[in-house]
Amino acid sequence: MQVGITPDDPRDADTRAHIQPMRALLTPEAAARDANAYVGFLDEHPHVDTRRQIGTAGYCMGGALVLRTAAAVPSRIGAAVSFHGGTLATDKADSPHQLIARSKASYLIAIADNDDKQNPDDKTKLRAAFDAAGRPAEIEVYEGAQHGWCPTDSKAFHPVQAERAWGRMLALFSSALA
Repeated sequence: MQVGITPDDPRDADTRAHIQPMRALLTPEAAARDANAYVGFLDEHPHVDTRRQIGTAGYCMGGALVLRTAAAVPSRIGAAVSFHGGTLATDKADSPHQLIARSKASYLIAIADNDDKQNPDDKTKLRAAFDAAGRPAEIEVYEGAQHGWCPTDSKAFHPVQAERAWGRMLALFSSALA
């Protein structure tokens, strides 16, 4: 099997076997360290206005990294977007949703229809965490969209729902990063 930048089916056993060793390296500590390094790198660039907030977005396992990034660098992350993010609200003590109170960002959580069917309580846990933290968040299940619906080279690509999700991200970035 050949795996490119965007695997055709992240639920495929061969694809998961290829991705899992890399995913195992993305510990909560590594995510926080990397977030600080990325923001620090950007902030050193002469064209970056450090008085303005940064927006971040992630797909699939990148959704959890978005929440971790917003918590790791709350003074710089003003908007955070998760497209069909996985493991955002687990029962583990280090679940990304437990970090929402540390952030100062506004959020968009775009959930695939089939992901919601597999984990219907996730959106409720996320809503409770955002409400408890007083963080603004748009949480929506995208009807008919399957996991991986946003990347144009994915077998699950749903052009109508992807355009809608990207539009919501741009609206969030326009309002939260102004």
